[in-house]
Amino acid sequence: MGAPGSAEPLRSELWVKQQRCAVSLEPARALLRWWRSPGSGAACRPKHLLVFINPFGGKGQGKRIYERKVAPLFSLASITTDIVVTEHANQAKETLYEIDLDKYDGLVCVGGDGMFSEVLHGLIGRTQRNAGVDQNHPRATLVPSPLRIGIIPAGSTDCVCYSTVGTNDAETSALHIIVGDSLPMDVSSVHHNSTLLRYSVSLLGYGFYGDLIKDSEKKRWMGLARYDFAGVKTFLSHHYYEGTVSFLPAQHTVGSPRDRKPCRAGCFVCRQSKRQLEEEQKKALYGLENTEVEEWQVICGKFLAINATNMSCACPRSPRGLSPAAHLGDGSSDLILIRKCSRFDFLRFLVRHTNQCDQFDFSFVEVYRVKRFQFTSKHVEDEDSDLTERGKQRFGQICIDNPSCCCPASGSSWNCDGEVLHSPSIEVRVHCQLVQLFARGIEENPKQEPHS
Repeated sequence: MGAPGSAEPLRSELWVKQQRCAVSLEPARALLRWWRSPGSGAACRPKHLLVFINPFGGKGQGKRIYERKVAPLFSLASITTDIVVTEHANQAKETLYEIDLDKYDGLVCVGGDGMFSEVLHGLIGRTQRNAGVDQNHPRATLVPSPLRIGIIPAGSTDCVCYSTVGTNDAETSALHIIVGDSLPMDVSSVHHNSTLLRYSVSLLGYGFYGDLIKDSEKKRWMGLARYDFAGVKTFLSHHYYEGTVSFLPAQHTVGSPRDRKPCRAGCFVCRQSKRQLEEEQKKALYGLENTEVEEWQVICGKFLAINATNMSCACPRSPRGLSPAAHLGDGSSDLILIRKCSRFDFLRFLVRHTNQCDQFDFSFVEVYRVKRFQFTSKHVEDEDSDLTERGKQRFGQICIDNPSCCCPASGSSWNCDGEVLHSPSIEVRVHCQLVQLFARGIEENPKQEPHS
């Protein structure tokens, strides 16, 4: 890295024999470098795709959006498709475990974040099964899949699409698929007692966001309004949770959660962080370095929320997201701890997700860039250490089962990319650039020149 204040590397792309190459020039050191771009050349443009359409997600417009906006573009690009319109939950995942994938150049999901998660789990699971990898082992090295995933947004928030493309526009996403763009993305595995619970690419949230998603699941009859209703109810409840967070800092990364450098197309931080992570792994493999035990940090406390984000988690309601400087492919997650505070202070924190202010600039908020972390609820610790005391609490302290406002609650659930995980104690590991999307990353908007 250059000295503070040194010029950022200049980056561009060149085509050499139908292969796209990235070029970087560092003015401070007069260093010119080039490498094959992870983006696609002509040979990587898809010809045959497997398309999953969720006709129920969001406002139920998935099939209509695909037929009117996407299918005509695929036809013009001479892309053929096999289409699966899903009829029940997990159908896409089940299909990917059974179907012959060798004939496809990529997968496309038409729907919201839930549809993408189904396809993601199916693709990762199928790839690990073929490679003989045990997904239930928390330390297993997962094998990347050669197939890319394209997202046609047709859900309620479409966080993954918005955070990787910069807009929730079906035609834009279709064009990224047609030209064969490729964007590597980190995936976190979530385990409990050596059992894989789920994979996460956007938000893992305990406390506020966990309670919100759990409550909203009970009110599906309200439609999309259930999220606003559950959000207000959860905020007013103002529950906090006691537990222990331990994490392994991501020392290989070249950025930080508060450096105000968002992930953009051709991201230097993602490339350099992956390179340094590979060097770190090589040293550990050959026994040159083994300091993980010493590097772990432990924090105990009372928390209103614990969030872990692999991406900014931006959406139209929160254009900068929960962690504006989180990177898609740097092999890390931003771990955000919101300690117990007043309801007014927590509201101030939430409001900053909708404006340009630094949302981490509070005394009760801490943020760390990590590659692994664990959480254990104090309620679980108490169960493990003293069964008798647990019995007394169960019958003697009513507010544990029915906590009123501002009372400590016994345990929350985890919000894992919009799905509820009921196990409060989890172990999370980030897998660097495990999957590839048909995307380019968010393009940097040119700064407006001041008028003379």
